[in-house]
Amino acid sequence: MLPRLAMRIFRSTDKRLLWKFAWNFGVKGMLSVEKFKRRARKGVYFPPFLYISIINSCNLRCQGCWVDVEAPRESIDLDAMNRLICDAKARGNSFFGILGGEPFMHPELLDILTAHPDCYFQIFTNGQFITPEIATKLRRIGNATPLISIEGREIVSDERRGRKDVFNKTIRGIENCLEERILTGVATSVCQTNIDELLTEAWLEELIRRGVHYVWFHTYRPVGPKMNPQLALRPEQIIQVRKFVVEMRAKMPIGIIDAYYDDRGQAVCPMATGISHHISPRGEIEPCPIIQFAKENIHDGDIFDTMTGSEFLHDFRQAAAQATRGCIVLERPDIVASLAKKHGARDTTVRGAALAEVQSMQPRFSQAVPAEPIPEKHWMYRLAKKHWFNDFGAYRNLAVTKAKPDRSPEEVTLDV
Repeated sequence: MLPRLAMRIFRSTDKRLLWKFAWNFGVKGMLSVEKFKRRARKGVYFPPFLYISIINSCNLRCQGCWVDVEAPRESIDLDAMNRLICDAKARGNSFFGILGGEPFMHPELLDILTAHPDCYFQIFTNGQFITPEIATKLRRIGNATPLISIEGREIVSDERRGRKDVFNKTIRGIENCLEERILTGVATSVCQTNIDELLTEAWLEELIRRGVHYVWFHTYRPVGPKMNPQLALRPEQIIQVRKFVVEMRAKMPIGIIDAYYDDRGQAVCPMATGISHHISPRGEIEPCPIIQFAKENIHDGDIFDTMTGSEFLHDFRQAAAQATRGCIVLERPDIVASLAKKHGARDTTVRGAALAEVQSMQPRFSQAVPAEPIPEKHWMYRLAKKHWFNDFGAYRNLAVTKAKPDRSPEEVTLDV
């Protein structure tokens, strides 16, 4: 599998772009994680991977989206982004996830990429704004990989994303990237309506034929103003997703990402481990993208000092790790609400209903389902996770209780 994957990427990717990926993301990314681990041993948490939603606007209306896509436009301007990235670079960071809304609706997105040739950016996008001209500019800049979301084939895509002809328009964006020899990925939020057609070996084979280099399967999370619990996976389906990913990693010549399990197959939460936090279009510093509360903002000062000194982020990391190895929002929304009230955190949404939404949620299973862990099979993924993406001791010596989806959560002794 690995030689075929490496050869496929080498043959189909611009060599300058491949070098940018290998150096800015690969080598420098590993070094940034090592710095994170050294800081964490001293009780200082600054994530090596920052995820930044640079704009709330979007051309689609996806089911279950938690972003205020229909509200007046909010975005982080170029000067604020440059300060943020430079502050993070000074602490060893080199990788940034760019989210929205739809990032390509931000008028200065390409300027942001251009200003930081020593960094690497993963752009979470629906791909519909990636015209041949935009793809040419991305190749010229050279330090970004588009991660293009596909939520189903023609019929399911239109239903899931609230527009017509979504699948074909997205495929054209993918083709434009591949034509320019850009490292390109496809992301899928696996749910009830797409699990049977996209969580398949046949779909991976089709993506390989098209030239796609990597995929990211993550499970649908019913949160936000229009949460759709009917789309959520059942526990046995969550296990099915994990088994599929592990099996295909050892078999198919396409990279497969996941962010919710360690090398032994135990569930992890990137927020609880401290390896990642989120910044909203208003510059609000949130524990993760679906926890839309904040006490601090990127405009408060140096991002390192602001984040490492945040009691709010500290309490969220500790409470999440103490409550579950899974997603605290899905399993323990009561703790999320309690922490937001304890700290007097701001609602970071435009709609101003985040607390009410969390309080209305029913506990459900997340990635930490009650089953035997499914460890990584392929040595490359096992090695990478063991050293650079694991629980970093976040769950060590902490009592864990399970949320019960069919009744109220068990009590957890926390100072909230």
